[in-house]
Amino acid sequence: MTRVVITGLGVVAPNGTGVPAFTEAVRQGVSGIRYDPQLEALDFSCRIAGTPEVTEEMKLRYFDPLELKGFNSGAVLYGVMAGMEAWQDAGLPAGNDIQQPDWDSGAIFGTGSSGVDKMREAIYRMDELQVRRLGSTVVAQTMASGISAWLGGKLALGNQVTTNSSACTTGAESVLMAYDRIRAGKARRILAGSTTDGGPYVWGGFDAMKVCTFKNNDRPAAGSRPMSASATGFVPGAGAGALVVESLESALERNAPIYAEIAGGHVNSGGQRNEGSMTAPNSEAVQRCIREAVRDAGIHPDEIDAINGHLTATSKDAAEVTNWSLALNRSGEQFPYLNALKCLVGHCLSASGSIELVAAVLQLQQGFLFPNINSEDLHPEIAAIVPREKIPQQLIHKDLQVIAKASFGFGDVNACIILKKYKR
Repeated sequence: MTRVVITGLGVVAPNGTGVPAFTEAVRQGVSGIRYDPQLEALDFSCRIAGTPEVTEEMKLRYFDPLELKGFNSGAVLYGVMAGMEAWQDAGLPAGNDIQQPDWDSGAIFGTGSSGVDKMREAIYRMDELQVRRLGSTVVAQTMASGISAWLGGKLALGNQVTTNSSACTTGAESVLMAYDRIRAGKARRILAGSTTDGGPYVWGGFDAMKVCTFKNNDRPAAGSRPMSASATGFVPGAGAGALVVESLESALERNAPIYAEIAGGHVNSGGQRNEGSMTAPNSEAVQRCIREAVRDAGIHPDEIDAINGHLTATSKDAAEVTNWSLALNRSGEQFPYLNALKCLVGHCLSASGSIELVAAVLQLQQGFLFPNINSEDLHPEIAAIVPREKIPQQLIHKDLQVIAKASFGFGDVNACIILKKYKR
């Protein structure tokens, strides 16, 4: 089978916009969660959030002033910035001077929502009988496939250009869809990733469901507490992550940088049966997804050095760790290292998987494990399975060979990816 590698990374995250800033924040355990006065003004229970900091100067690196006129779509903004950073990082051409489509290159870039603020703005205009003043870009900013369409145009992509949407599994799923297409010989490279809007009109439904934390509004950095006994729900976040997924043959021909190899993976659903529901996972399906990913990668479960979990700081964290232990048949000192990026960025919804994949790839390539802040009071059910030292609270330098990354989403959907350090 065709070997598939990762040759470019891009990210817009609450704790760092751009890979260099994000890498430094992740290594140092710097949280991007801040107090949000708008959430308090709207009487949210959770008044902290992970919102990326994006300056006008940053926007102008990827958009021209005309494109930014009337622009109000966080999902498109974050996705284009992360996607183009990854493309350029991979040493691939971008810009209006490209005259012909690149038939070998495509984009599979997912989102859960797009242009929610722009849609709200448009609805108010229509209610005020100002439909003729909506502008010509409302549809491009709000359609679900807007993000892949924007990237396709900016990069002259001529292969498949599409948008997937599978709740919190979206980012991991997009990478596996790209992996499958390249292995099948239908593309040489795919820009894969995911993005999400932020703000109260995206997060309000989760606050109403009482799945967001109501504590630590006065201590934002302490608010997101995956694997903690004192966790009371997730902190909402926004952003985007992007990875250039490419055949090894193509990468070597271009002398491209190679961050990691995608060894295999699997996606499935629990069918909302056997305790699975719209909001809860079917543990049998989760375990099956992990086992099938390991099988597809052609490795033994004992070869996994570290797990980058979904781990949202909800009551499901202990169940997730139990599922990992059962699927890999590993516990105690035999359990891999375990970390959860959501302690630093919150839960970035449909963007979570791709942002976390960028972090996982960086750990594999640079040989480190980022600190799990806010997990000092480890949940007792997790502590019974995983020794404290396998959930590091400080930066650890470690030669990692294999990392497993999983995402689980509303609708009882699952994805697991096995990443390996690249070796010729």
